Order: sequence, then structure tokens, then C-alpha cells
Amino acid sequence: MRRAAFIQALGLTLAAMAGGEEGKGKKLPVAGESFELGGREAFLIRPKEEKGEKAEKDGMPWVWYAPTLPGLPGVEERWLFEQLLASGIGIAGIDAGESYGSPDGRKVYDLLYAELTERRGMGKRPVMLGRSRGGLMTLSWAAEHPERCGGFAGIYPVCDLTSYPTVEKACGAYHLTADGLRAVLKEHNPVDRLEGLAKAKVPFFAIHGDVDTVVPLERNSGLVAERYRALGGEMELVVPNGQGHNMWEGFFRSAELVAFVKRAAGR
Repeated sequence: MRRAAFIQALGLTLAAMAGGEEGKGKKLPVAGESFELGGREAFLIRPKEEKGEKAEKDGMPWVWYAPTLPGLPGVEERWLFEQLLASGIGIAGIDAGESYGSPDGRKVYDLLYAELTERRGMGKRPVMLGRSRGGLMTLSWAAEHPERCGGFAGIYPVCDLTSYPTVEKACGAYHLTADGLRAVLKEHNPVDRLEGLAKAKVPFFAIHGDVDTVVPLERNSGLVAERYRALGGEMELVVPNGQGHNMWEGFFRSAELVAFVKRAAGR
């Protein structure tokens, strides 16, 4: 009996280390906490050792990851998360659904920001990290709150609604018809809302393949780089040759991405 109890306890411990007890909470690529906020699933991963005397006077530096959907963040992010945690940088996110950067999704982000900065000791200027359509969510919120954004980093991020998912598919999340969303597109489309971020001197980074047909480089990261630099903003763009919208390891084990996030987070 004792042996059976020990084996069961060990199994639960290992499951928790993998991202939560089996059947409970969100499964994360590294150990962390999942919790409900406003009826949405959120997560927070803290470094084991908090670095710096009082980085914690300004709160713990952290990365805001998106999209936080079932299965995301995934095992692909494990290496990246481990590098950030080793530098004393936390990671968090919240499931805003397929909101495509809409006002509803931005309100969900407001909830997480308030929870983490007011009640959980996290810093007030997270570095936004958008993977694919997570770019729409993170950039849209950042454009609305440039003073709360320490930086933006993207892994083939969607930056233009007309490119992906298209206005026709996104309009429902905005409670508008396709024509209605087109009429107000510049008020919502991240690629058209960069001025405030440039004025606030928020640094940008993206890694984006040159043969991406799902989220084309030239209509997303490439266009953001062109416009952001024209506004006086700083953006580093890494373009791996021959890579598309795929699971190539180089997207998720990018030394340039890690170095950028550490700088933007003050690490």
C-alpha cells in the first residue's frame, strides 16, 4: 500500500511539474500556475530564483505571450521560456479566444494586466510576444497602451487584419459586418496604429520567414518594419531564408529573440 501511494504521489508530482496536475489546469511547457480570471484561463510562470535586488521594486519583468489558446503555449516554446526564466523574466498570458485584436479581446487583456501588476507583483511594462495570430492581440493592446509596453517581439506575427484572417473572417469578433469593419479598420488594425508606440520609443523585433504564404512577410513584419522605422521607431527584423509558416526550430530557438527580450526587459 505504501509503495502504491508513493508511486501515485510521484506521478502527480511529475504531472504538476509538466504544467499542472493531470486533468487540472492548463498544461504548460514548463512548470507554472494556471488560474481563472473573468471566466478566462490564464497562466503565470515565475523564475525559480528572482534576480536583482529590487527589480522587484518595479515588479518582476515579464513577457506577455499570445495566443494563449488550448495547446498554446506549446512544447515549441520550452527552450525559449527556459532562457527567459533563467534571466529572471516571468511569462504570462490569457485566453482571449479568437478575438483578432478586437475591443473585446483588449478588455480581457486589461483584466490580466490589472491582476498581474496590482495583485501579483509583476512589472508595469511587459514585453509583448506574439506568435502568429498572437501578433494581432499583443500589438493591438500595446497600441492602445504604449506606456505599458516594454517592447514587442514576434514569431511570424500577424500585424495586418486584411492579410490574416481577412476582414471577412475577423468582422464577427468586432460585432461588425465586413464593410463595417473596413470603414473603421485604421482604428483597429495594428499596422495602422504604430505612431504612439514609436513616440514612446518601444523597441520592436520580429523573426519571419521569407516564403511565408499564410502570414506573408511583406504584408506583416516587413510592412511594420518599414512604417515603424519611418516613424522613428527601432525595429530589428530577422528573415530566415526559405522558411514559411512552420515549426522550424530556428523560430523557437532564436538567440536574437532572447537577446532582444532580455534588453527590453532590462535584463
